[in-house]
Amino acid sequence: MIYSRIIGTGSYLPAKVLTNYDLEKMVDTSHDWIFTRSGIVERHFAADDELTSDLALHASRKAIEAAGIAASEIDLVIVATTSPDMAFPSTACILQDKLGIKNGAPAFDMQAVCGGFIFALNTADLYIRGGQAKTVLVVGAEVLSRMLDKNDRTTFVLFGDGAGAVVLRASDKPGIVASKLHSDGQHCNMLKADPLISMDGKAVFKFAVKVLSDVVDELLEDQKMTGSDIAWMVPHQANIRIIEATAKKLGLDMKNVVVTVANHGNTSAASVPMALDTAVRDGRIQAGQNIILEAVGGGFTWGAVLIKW
Repeated sequence: MIYSRIIGTGSYLPAKVLTNYDLEKMVDTSHDWIFTRSGIVERHFAADDELTSDLALHASRKAIEAAGIAASEIDLVIVATTSPDMAFPSTACILQDKLGIKNGAPAFDMQAVCGGFIFALNTADLYIRGGQAKTVLVVGAEVLSRMLDKNDRTTFVLFGDGAGAVVLRASDKPGIVASKLHSDGQHCNMLKADPLISMDGKAVFKFAVKVLSDVVDELLEDQKMTGSDIAWMVPHQANIRIIEATAKKLGLDMKNVVVTVANHGNTSAASVPMALDTAVRDGRIQAGQNIILEAVGGGFTWGAVLIKW
């Protein structure tokens, strides 16, 4: 049987850092107000001349280096983003060119907002299992700072920019074990960008906690596993209260949850791969462990992936 295994991870944060204290000077808010409601201390904003594909390029190079492969070996590129460089061509095609991949491999974007990386990872897994690809680059990259209303203190303080990437390779050993994806368009007005981001915070919180715990329960039940079988949960880094409430509903101790929201803020599709890269590089995630990746985003979209590392 063919499986897809993650053989390399990478991430990138822009150099510009905005702390909560910096935001106090820009909008009617305070460090305490932001931190107690979100757990965020700082976030990174792209420079004026930095594009989503630039952030994706830095993260991809690190993932490719960690995988120990040449970029020319990649035979599929998927970029999850809700803030592409332009309407077209896709950010994936632009990234493919910047990486010097000239083998004619397919490259395309996926848009499921904060759930985008989970959707893209599942898609890459299906390509590998179906024999249509052997080595896939999956990236989550966002420049959400350009979609923020600087007068809306409820959203302006939450989001940041960044990119995370993984390299998947076909293997006869289990890697990605199973995935569950869902969408429900009837909630499309709860969190949207038209063109700037707006959100019903209380409704999003309630919805997110329910569907994140439900989808993990669904995945574990299908695999005849329980929360005690999971070494690490790597959730979407939107809000510490959502992360804590989800972990509690699943019976997971927070010491088994990867949390980076304090220093990243909500980076949408970049959130999960950046958190994953952090935990891989600091040694928390080890071979043989069961890992759950999960995310929820506007649409609404949500999903989870179970990985044997």
